[in-house]
Amino acid sequence: MGRLIVIEGLDGAGKRTLSRGITEELTARGRTAATAAFPRYTEDVHAELVAEALRGQHGDLGSSVHGMAVLYALDRRGAADSLRADLDTHDVVLLDRYVASNAAYGAARLHQGADGDFVSWIRDLEITRFGLPEPDLQILLRVPAEVASGRAEHRERTESDRRRDRFESDTPLQQRCAEVYAELAESGWWTPWVVVDGATDVDFGALVDEHVLG
Repeated sequence: MGRLIVIEGLDGAGKRTLSRGITEELTARGRTAATAAFPRYTEDVHAELVAEALRGQHGDLGSSVHGMAVLYALDRRGAADSLRADLDTHDVVLLDRYVASNAAYGAARLHQGADGDFVSWIRDLEITRFGLPEPDLQILLRVPAEVASGRAEHRERTESDRRRDRFESDTPLQQRCAEVYAELAESGWWTPWVVVDGATDVDFGALVDEHVLG
């Protein structure tokens, strides 16, 4: 059975770069790794609805914190069997966002903390009711919200397929989300966490040695 490693953080934190660096380090060591990213906009109808709602379609769906959270959760539920199959055949499965993203962004939208009702509801929905695979480790790639925002703006200008959605361009929301993420990591929400400084160069070898491979 492989290890399920989740990378969490704000848009622009560098999650994709971190996933690529860890994968390359594992491959160089002769280990196998599978990767996935949520939401799966091109693979799951629930994620498609999320993308459309973020562009203002489907009436007031985008303004419903719980409605959007259910769609995010159903996307992951639909991927659960695939994740389990990957864990059976790979040493490591790396995920770009997972359940904690739903908890952090929803709580931030409602101006709640990690100890609020929304995070508890997400636990009941995705972890208890849906029984999603449990991560061995959750990595918080932490950067200041203004740094993440600047990176996301640059990416939007230079990559035609990386347009920011309404949540990603909401700087106060991103700042609140960063606070909730920090609280989740500090409390060890669901499974163990490690915090990585995303504002500096990451030592992928050390990260793999100390945390990814256990």
